[in-house]
Amino acid sequence: MSMVTLSPGILLIADPFLKDPNFARTVVLLCEYQEKGSFGFVINKLFDQSLSDLVPEVLIGNVPVYYGGPVQMDTIHFIHRDPELISGGLEILPGIYWGGKFDNVVDALNKGLLDPEKVKFFIGYSGWTEGQLEEEVKEKSWILSQTDATLVFDAKEQQIWQQSLKNLGSTFAMMANYPIDPSLN
Repeated sequence: MSMVTLSPGILLIADPFLKDPNFARTVVLLCEYQEKGSFGFVINKLFDQSLSDLVPEVLIGNVPVYYGGPVQMDTIHFIHRDPELISGGLEILPGIYWGGKFDNVVDALNKGLLDPEKVKFFIGYSGWTEGQLEEEVKEKSWILSQTDATLVFDAKEQQIWQQSLKNLGSTFAMMANYPIDPSLN
């Protein structure tokens, strides 16, 4: 396995024993990594409301929203795979874009032009101040991994954490089956 470094587009896979309730058994897609700070979105924790519950202008129901992280829970963010319909996004991985014009997204969804499986919405985000993420990686709170659009968009959210570990090989695959609280065994 090649050495993965902190950069936009990588996955932060929570260590099985990470106790922080915001990040236990989560996978974060890192969207921005800079010296002054970093941020990304938890991609495997479904929020309890759909997009039309949060944005009345969205006319179609059942578009899921994910818990992006504990910061600014009054904001909605998105990643997508359709730069032709959604202008202004920043490509963070080949074929995966972060952000863009929200009006484009709402309009394309309402007109049936945007496949809801090509966009993922988040309430809030995960953020780190200068040096914080590097320290958490040194403490082994996070396992770094490459990703692809299939894992981010197509996998069932309850399988993403385990599948991310399995993709790293047999050493990490064993971790995917660790109990949440080993003291209960």
